[in-house]
Amino acid sequence: MMTSRRNFIKKASAAGAAVMAAPAFFGQRASAAPLKEKDAATPFKLKYAPGFGMFHNHAGNNILDNIKFCHDMGFRAMFDNGLMNRPAADQVKLTDGLRNLGMDFGPFVLYADFGVTSFVLNKPEVREMLIKKVNEGVEVCKRTGAKLALMVPGRYDENLHRDFQTANVIDNLRYCCDIAEAGGMTIVLEPLNTLHDHPGLFLNGIPQAYSICRAVNRPSCKIVEDIYHQQITEGNLIPNIEAAWSEIAAFHCGDNPGRDEPTTGEINYKNVFKFIYDLKYDGVICMEHGVSGGNTKEAEARVIQAYRECDDFEL
Repeated sequence: MMTSRRNFIKKASAAGAAVMAAPAFFGQRASAAPLKEKDAATPFKLKYAPGFGMFHNHAGNNILDNIKFCHDMGFRAMFDNGLMNRPAADQVKLTDGLRNLGMDFGPFVLYADFGVTSFVLNKPEVREMLIKKVNEGVEVCKRTGAKLALMVPGRYDENLHRDFQTANVIDNLRYCCDIAEAGGMTIVLEPLNTLHDHPGLFLNGIPQAYSICRAVNRPSCKIVEDIYHQQITEGNLIPNIEAAWSEIAAFHCGDNPGRDEPTTGEINYKNVFKFIYDLKYDGVICMEHGVSGGNTKEAEARVIQAYRECDDFEL
């Protein structure tokens, strides 16, 4: 145990040095003020949530080492899209590790099959499949304490009018919500862009997701707003967040183009984060993006520096 602990301290120390040095590795960004040692441990204003493995060059592959590293860097949440695919013991280890450090956990993926029509159909076999999935998600929630389960309504049907498909999605979600609410779970719907990443999907916009949540009219049916996807689909980010605020339960982020860390694309994340903060948001912002500088310690350090820059807004 002592050897493991000493090794981790060495990793964390090296990470702190890399974070402080990060601007020097990135040409035009070198003018950014280096982080002071105390800043590495200062909690961010919002709960930005790295994915497990995002900082593997610093923290290795151990679940608990990853959690500890992220906490030491000031993050107060993490996310794991693949939680349901982990062995039950690892699910518990992961969420217990977060809980022990007072960290939050973002939505896990419950259902996201991009290749089939599902929610848009009024068919018993589809409903049975969805109900089975939600029951599985509830078991994960009971085991881990995770509360937000992400669902994507699948592809649209070219042979059925879109309004009928919308009605079917609403009906299917009500069946799912009956089970989710009984198990203490909230379903979060994710609209995805169809212009670049996911052509053919039914749910692609925040106004569309908002109208569906309002029609379902259940506290267990909300939205996860993916800022990257919505910049591509519709832009108008801050006004749409404000308009849909009552139905948003979580966020994903990533810059556009490229889907890498904030500051690498066109989105003014400092302003977006400040707006969310001013709305008293206390949930998770999942860092669902790549690392622009590649698979190196320096590139990982630059990701942390980018969030420090965007989190440096006036209160």
